[in-house]
Amino acid sequence: MSTPTTATNFDSFKDLPLHKPRPAGAPTALEGIRVVDFTHFIAGPYATTIMAEMGADVIKVETPGRGDEFRHYPPLHPQLPAQGAPHMWTNRNKRSVAVNLKNEEGLAVVRELIRHADVVAENFSTGVMDRFGLDYESVKKINPRIVYLSVSAYGREGEFADRLGFDPIAQAESGFISMNGYPDRQGVRTLSPVIDISTAMMACNAILAALLARGRTGEGQYIEVGLFDNAVLMTGYAAMQHMFSGADPQRHGNTSPDTCPSGVFESKDKPFYINCGNDKIFHRLASQVLERPDLADDPVYKDRNGRIAKRAEIFGILEDLFKQQPWEYWQPRMRAAQIPCGEVRTVGAALRSKEAQARELVTRIEHPVVGWMPNVRMPFRFSETPTVDPKPAPAVGQHTDEVLGEVLGYDAAKLAQLRDNGALSATEPKKAHVPAEQPAVA
Repeated sequence: MSTPTTATNFDSFKDLPLHKPRPAGAPTALEGIRVVDFTHFIAGPYATTIMAEMGADVIKVETPGRGDEFRHYPPLHPQLPAQGAPHMWTNRNKRSVAVNLKNEEGLAVVRELIRHADVVAENFSTGVMDRFGLDYESVKKINPRIVYLSVSAYGREGEFADRLGFDPIAQAESGFISMNGYPDRQGVRTLSPVIDISTAMMACNAILAALLARGRTGEGQYIEVGLFDNAVLMTGYAAMQHMFSGADPQRHGNTSPDTCPSGVFESKDKPFYINCGNDKIFHRLASQVLERPDLADDPVYKDRNGRIAKRAEIFGILEDLFKQQPWEYWQPRMRAAQIPCGEVRTVGAALRSKEAQARELVTRIEHPVVGWMPNVRMPFRFSETPTVDPKPAPAVGQHTDEVLGEVLGYDAAKLAQLRDNGALSATEPKKAHVPAEQPAVA
């Protein structure tokens, strides 16, 4: 995939609707929970971003200067150094504190933050937190109630604890890649980092469960989530199918080995996907949409196993029929007949779709430097504890003084002393410029 290094297309989203503020005074689900976040890239940061959306105070601890390496993934906004689009997606609603962990006074600052925290999250290579004296056993002595999350590639102990891991490697080694693509070529990975994202979801679930348990027992605990472990889970029920049958899943492209017809078809003007997950759906497709009741009544086609055995044959019939009319003809007919179907879209088309608009998934939010920023909301909705109003991902160390003053009570003299000693960034965080006007009007 070719990705521009700067956000050349940014203004094409200036007509997005403004985010609608949450009800004034409404509580949040994680109000009062503080997270000290040492994570970077995706699997760790997205777990804490989910918590931040639910109202937790997530304090992202970063190296002064460059910060999280994921900040530098393109495209970058020309006015926002070290804040690429991928980083903006995975770190919103956090506060950034730039602390030098190789400095003893910097470590002391971090330990004080942990003393006032509920959760510590990290996804460094195995051994890094131990070298800083910030491993679970050390942290537990500081704060016995702490919930401590470690996200690793293959676990923190054992034969493979030293191995590094990224999403594509986990996809490859778990068998996930072997399941995807077409049978006449090598399997393919998903471009979306599905293993990282699902690992983040698992990690967030585990943290929330540990906090719930702490409410009963008063005790914190250590949580470990492995990228490889989660990747094996993401092969879905194929793992159980293999253990029952001994057979490995085969690649079927866009079709399903378990249902028929299921796959991509071409209308007169654009492709779409249908999924006939049971016989009743196929019967409605044949009779109500295609006006071919003979297909539904056929002694072979009327049964799922019969259709699977004759997949190529039935696909040929359907392809000839679908090409006779455009998508705008087929879509309302299939919707009326309750046929699961959908247009095959690009990411850009999905973001601008009527479905995304109806769900208010993509909006504009205020940004203190560039005026506004596009935002894609989380998929969950709470009736009584709505998610927080989204704030853009912070600049490196943007909230250092704010957090250390608010949480630890440090005054200007203490902050200056820490800077002089190399514990914090050499310069004070830049004050955000608040635009005089409302964020970008269409």
